[in-house]
Amino acid sequence: VQLVESGGGSVQAGGSMSLSCATSRDIFRIYDLSWYRQLPGKQRELVAEATISGRMNYARSVKGRFTISRDSAKTTVVLQMKDLKPEDTAVYYCNTVLGFQIIWGQGTEVTVSS
Repeated sequence: VQLVESGGGSVQAGGSMSLSCATSRDIFRIYDLSWYRQLPGKQRELVAEATISGRMNYARSVKGRFTISRDSAKTTVVLQMKDLKPEDTAVYYCNTVLGFQIIWGQGTEVTVSS
């Protein structure tokens, strides 16, 4: 099982950025897909999830600024981020759970400068 992330980089506060996570058609069709992030010195935290039933859930800190979506044509989950803040600086990971198996992408770094 692979989750391949792309996007990330550096942006100034108030800017926007988009992250993508590509996976296989089987995974995309069957499982929920999520984005987590790990801030420096902190534990990994859930940012947003896109369930197979169509529900989108967000962490309180990003609600209204981040949007998660599933692109079925590309079997990709996209995290669109706007009004970025320095506290959004983190390594962002794509995630899915296959039964008892937790799958992570390789992570992509997002740096927001003030």
